[in-house]
Amino acid sequence: MNRIKKGDQVVVIAGKNKGSQGEVLQVAGDKVTVANVNMIKRHTKPNPQLGNQGGIVEREAPIHISNVMLFNPATGKGERVSIKVEKVDGKNVRTRHFRSGAAV
Repeated sequence: MNRIKKGDQVVVIAGKNKGSQGEVLQVAGDKVTVANVNMIKRHTKPNPQLGNQGGIVEREAPIHISNVMLFNPATGKGERVSIKVEKVDGKNVRTRHFRSGAAV
């Protein structure tokens, strides 16, 4: 079970897009695609069978899952997430780590 899922609001904590926020569009292994983050330009050929016009297409490139954190709107920062097993039915549940002012 991944700590980051599709549809989560995340903040980028490392790389050229550090500080950017967005929604997770796709999770594939250890890579995530975040909306409007890590935009690249791709030159594509026209394909009339699929209806693609071709030209320069701008889209999101995947980034490593270790470079994003779950976004907490209450604090406006990223926060850590862990996975714990419930004692009652044995299901895996994501839990958030609440930061205090003291260093841990």
